[in-house]
Amino acid sequence: MAVSQPGTTPSKRGIFAASFIGTSIEWYDYYIFGTAAALVFGSLFFPEFSATAGTLAAFSAFAVGFIARPLGAAVIGHFGDRIGRKSMLVLTLLLTGGTTFLIGVLPTYAAIGLAAPVLLTLLRVLQGFGVGGEWGGAVLIATEHASPRRRAVYGSFAQFGVPVGVLTSNLAFLSVSGMSDEAFLDYGWRIPFLFSIVLVVVGILVRSRLRDAPEFEKAKQHKDLAKVPIAELFRQQPRNLVLASLASIAPPAVGYTVIVYMLTYGTTVAGFDRTTLLTLILTSTALWIATIVVSAILSDRFGAKRVFTIGALTAVLWPLPLFALVNTGETMPALLAFVVAAIVQGIMAGAQGGLFSEIFPMRVRYSGISIGYQMGGMLGGALTPIVATALYGAYNSSTPIALYVAGMSLLSFLAVLGLRTGHDNDTGESSRPATAEAGRRAELAE
Repeated sequence: MAVSQPGTTPSKRGIFAASFIGTSIEWYDYYIFGTAAALVFGSLFFPEFSATAGTLAAFSAFAVGFIARPLGAAVIGHFGDRIGRKSMLVLTLLLTGGTTFLIGVLPTYAAIGLAAPVLLTLLRVLQGFGVGGEWGGAVLIATEHASPRRRAVYGSFAQFGVPVGVLTSNLAFLSVSGMSDEAFLDYGWRIPFLFSIVLVVVGILVRSRLRDAPEFEKAKQHKDLAKVPIAELFRQQPRNLVLASLASIAPPAVGYTVIVYMLTYGTTVAGFDRTTLLTLILTSTALWIATIVVSAILSDRFGAKRVFTIGALTAVLWPLPLFALVNTGETMPALLAFVVAAIVQGIMAGAQGGLFSEIFPMRVRYSGISIGYQMGGMLGGALTPIVATALYGAYNSSTPIALYVAGMSLLSFLAVLGLRTGHDNDTGESSRPATAEAGRRAELAE
């Protein structure tokens, strides 16, 4: 029996749409929570605390989603390796989109008291659980249809979703930021959350047309799938799993410093108004997207590991200048700070999809790249806004924050140097995601 007919192999455009649109929606949902945590959740859901304690509580609710992400990565990754990538990608959209909409209709502390922050935290856990399985599936649905020479470019499709999610979430909040403070706190902040349900419908329509790659379908037909992928992953790939997790710290550490913590720091310390700060971050996102394209192309030419290593090194060097420029309180220096930070993230993002798809063999690939990516996201993304807020509260200076972000990025730089890819993985089994047949079909589809 044929695995699939060449005529039914998804086109490059279809793969791009499913990977990019889906992750854009997922990250839109995720980032509007972070934006709301920085701007309004402290006063609406934790009003009994001081301003600093309320912000810390809101960021803690934000961080809970990161804690749920590795669990989601393990569970959804298990079924992605056992059942298929497509079905899990539809599930992740439903989980994140549904919880985001519910947050938009959630009563605040003033209406239902302590139940409000409890429900907010529970919904955040569900949201994080869904996001945990999103990135790995979106990367694989692209790279497993790609020829070896285009793997990083295909892997970058999912990476566009991160800056586009930032872009659209900031646009959503920018569209309501002109409201009076009373109207914004009353109902304005809810509009971006409620709008997510429309995006979810679009994403499901696009992803319903997907099919898994021939490599996976063939393994499924021949019953050549891992019975317990996570057990096989921990037994055969522990070194690469740990290194992949550490390598994944730098992108969210830099990213969440800018798109989450800076919304608080920039308005309360550096003196920017809310609309100006959102506009500056929004503007820098265009460079983030462009850098992903360039980075992915260079990764296919010179190697994803080499390009990611360069990006991680820039992440070590930029935090101190980043805060120094923002601390001027001037628009153009702050824009420069955010633009360079966006380029730093883009270098790593453009290489990461291709790099991670080469680390693990097909039998445990969904679990491996999902857990590695989400563990790094938890360490780099969940902790950074909390630690940054606490460090500024303790030292009244941005320097300890910058050193913390640089130190986290240094871990990623050292880890990626030790990663093994391709035929050099721990089992000796090739981890390249495209078979020759899949590669030929992908090239024809292009």
